[in-house]
Amino acid sequence: MDTLKISTDILKTAILLERRGKAFYTQVARQSDSKSVKKIFEMMAEEEEAHITFLSTQFLHYEKTHEFLPVENPHDVDETDAVMILSENIKKEISAAGFEAAAISAAIDFENRAIEVYSKRAVESTDTNEKGMYQMLADWEKSHHKLLYQLNEDLKEQVWNDNNFWPF
Repeated sequence: MDTLKISTDILKTAILLERRGKAFYTQVARQSDSKSVKKIFEMMAEEEEAHITFLSTQFLHYEKTHEFLPVENPHDVDETDAVMILSENIKKEISAAGFEAAAISAAIDFENRAIEVYSKRAVESTDTNEKGMYQMLADWEKSHHKLLYQLNEDLKEQVWNDNNFWPF
């Protein structure tokens, strides 16, 4: 398979992943009764929209020129304070066995899939711009994964404490 087809197919896969993620996050935000969960999933949907825009621009440019645009401003993730506040609220507002917790778990799977696709392509690519683009996207998705994973762990801990799962 030639490099042009491989690169085009992976861009299409990436755009599809991001669209599915956005649709999922948007739906969870709409259905959740928790204001904090709504906020987190709305934020995630907005980030997925940014990924779609970024990847669509790359796709259109690549289709015309067979070259990737350089990644000029890698995404700098520093949402720590806002996320920590929302995380504490989420733990108070939702049940670890409810819809929102299940959505967080499913979202982790979405992020893992994106990280896998992007990381693999970053390693395989010989094009510097393509490699940089996919590594930046993998890192961006890793920041989402970290947030969701920590929320999931906190919710599990809460359930264990609430149900006296500890032997002491």
